[in-house]
Amino acid sequence: MRPKRGCIICFGSLAAMSVNDTAHSDNFAWNRQVYHRLKLALSLGLRRQLFLAVCDDLHLRNKVAARLHSTLAYPVGQVLYQSSDAPDISTPAYPRLVTLRLNLNDPNLIVQINQWLTNYPPPIVGASKDTPGRPLPIPAFQIVGVEQLTKQPVATQRLFLHYLRLSEQYFFTPESSQFLESSLLLWVPRPWLYAVQQSAPQFWNCRTGIFVFAGEPTPTTHNSSYPERFSSSRGLDASNLEQSILEESVIESESTPVNELKFEDDGDFLANHVSKTQQNSPSIIDLLKTETQQQQSETRFLSNSNNQQLLSSLSHISSELAELIIAASNTKFAQGIEDDSQMQQILLEIEELHSQQASEKVLAEAYYRLGNLYRLRIEQGQSTIENLMVAIIAYQESISYDEDSPQLSDILNDLGTLYWMLYRTPPNSEEGKSYIEQAIEFYQLALKLISPKENPETYARVQNNLGTAYGDLARFSNPAENWQQAIIAYGEALRCRTVETDPLKYAACQNNLGTAYWHLGQYKQPVAHLKKAIAAYNLALLHYSPDQEPLKYGMIQNNIGTACWNLAQYEQPVENLQLAIDVYREALKYRTAADVPAACAATHNNLGTAYWHIANLSQITKETRQKFLQLCINAYEEAIALAKSIKGMSLSFDLLATYNNLGLAHYQLVIDPSFNGNKPTISQHLEAALNNHLQALNALSKQTEAYQKTFAYVVKTIRAFHNELGIQGQNLALSKVPSQLLPEILPKL
Repeated sequence: MRPKRGCIICFGSLAAMSVNDTAHSDNFAWNRQVYHRLKLALSLGLRRQLFLAVCDDLHLRNKVAARLHSTLAYPVGQVLYQSSDAPDISTPAYPRLVTLRLNLNDPNLIVQINQWLTNYPPPIVGASKDTPGRPLPIPAFQIVGVEQLTKQPVATQRLFLHYLRLSEQYFFTPESSQFLESSLLLWVPRPWLYAVQQSAPQFWNCRTGIFVFAGEPTPTTHNSSYPERFSSSRGLDASNLEQSILEESVIESESTPVNELKFEDDGDFLANHVSKTQQNSPSIIDLLKTETQQQQSETRFLSNSNNQQLLSSLSHISSELAELIIAASNTKFAQGIEDDSQMQQILLEIEELHSQQASEKVLAEAYYRLGNLYRLRIEQGQSTIENLMVAIIAYQESISYDEDSPQLSDILNDLGTLYWMLYRTPPNSEEGKSYIEQAIEFYQLALKLISPKENPETYARVQNNLGTAYGDLARFSNPAENWQQAIIAYGEALRCRTVETDPLKYAACQNNLGTAYWHLGQYKQPVAHLKKAIAAYNLALLHYSPDQEPLKYGMIQNNIGTACWNLAQYEQPVENLQLAIDVYREALKYRTAADVPAACAATHNNLGTAYWHIANLSQITKETRQKFLQLCINAYEEAIALAKSIKGMSLSFDLLATYNNLGLAHYQLVIDPSFNGNKPTISQHLEAALNNHLQALNALSKQTEAYQKTFAYVVKTIRAFHNELGIQGQNLALSKVPSQLLPEILPKL
């Protein structure tokens, strides 16, 4: 009787569809769904699962396999977590997913897997005086490279299928292999799927699930546009990280009102993090897109004989680490022969240490040096996914050999920041959430080892990073809870980071604390938290000189203005709005169009919003209302003019909302009872209102709520033409409306 296997999971299984049924109208949506199901199946950690992933597009296959590896290989909770009640438990870094390339000389999957397990047996954890400990779980394995068999002799192809036919015993005979405790993901193109089904029925019958990705077959000719691993990796601007240790993620955050006047709730703010990373980084789900990406001139990964020879000489270093290093050397950030030689030398040195059975401390130091090398590259701007992953794995290897390293807390902090950078590489994606959660766990692990009394600077640095990470996590879930955690972390940092020790870092942390309070105020106790935000911003402002740090000084002034604007919605509206106006105008002395046009435009937009709200307060006199409305118009016009002049640059405010706001300001100025202008002036303002609303309408999708509200503004403005200027005015307005809109507008007049 065969022993029971793990639960049967059929995601995208052929049991419900034909193998030929993969012509999906939306490949991207289909592939995204299949990818997430495959990732879930692997992450469950069930034993003895055999998954087949079918993909004809080699470029897509490489990207998905690489993403699975980077996401699942080192889940933090199973790598370095040590409970407080078990201080003697070992915490080695051991992968949960291993990627192997099929050995074309001897294409036996089981032998390859067993060889890997022989070289890297599961470490023992939980050992103590009273208990012998237990091994960590055996990882899952994903195998790539089956498509290369097509280029091999027929005898080799038959040998591969023969090994598959023999492999049934490894799935059903517990005594035969450690592989029983693992799971296998085998990547195959469609022709090889048919071959397995027909020629290795025993193996086929062992399958747990099949995942079919849609995509065109990759031509057999060499295509240098598609490097075999991590195509189109882009760099990440690490300028917000302090140079001393890669780590200090001081995010200069600013809040910008983007609500449309009388269009959405007045309290609808959007906090803007000034970060080139968020503007330029690709989404992680781009890895599943099937269209052609930007062509790259680098050599296909592992396509040259030198790399093949180097890999074949490494029997002790994990293949995933070696392949990532070679992949990193093939990216657009590689620095030529010298870097390639240095990479090879480091790998060979570590391999030699393994061969000589060097002490664990010596091996730990070697991997630590490797991690530092790639950290240095990242600090210099080469923050590709490959470099980030090499640094992560190298540091985790170092920890696995020496858990008592004096650098352990620094390594854990750096690991947290590396995962944080992985999150920033694909901002706000689903995988990004898992990266930021891993970053938080590493920061928390580091803090367990750091005494705030003995190492106040390091403690403050890690707490500041932890606060930033919690703020990023708030974008995904439990915002109030995570912003509260951010406030606690920033507060802890400020216990050790004082004005006397480092005034600029103190100011940066106060700014971060202010932003955290501002965000928390959007969810609960707005008055109390907004006042704390303003107090923190003012403390930060004390230590930024407008002469030496004009941009940061202006940024914090802008933040104070936004917090005051927000507070005016709850108490003392005249006083708080006037204060907001004053600090916005102060900010504009330093956020100039010449230096930071996008930031300058954002502050002009904020200033216009503040003028609008103060103009509409009941306490304001008629004459003052007219003055404020005109100032509102001037500010919005300046914001729009700047936005037009910097096409291609990301804005932190909704430009279409600003067009509508400007239109509403012109309209309000005219219909206000205190307005005493002549008819030409009235016509001028109404024409400006109509033109701005039409500008917004033209850029909106007709099916959206924003389109319908903007359309209502257009109708209302045309009615004002009739009310103020008669039928002649209405005809003038209608002459400015696109002809296709007239059938919808005329019945509403």
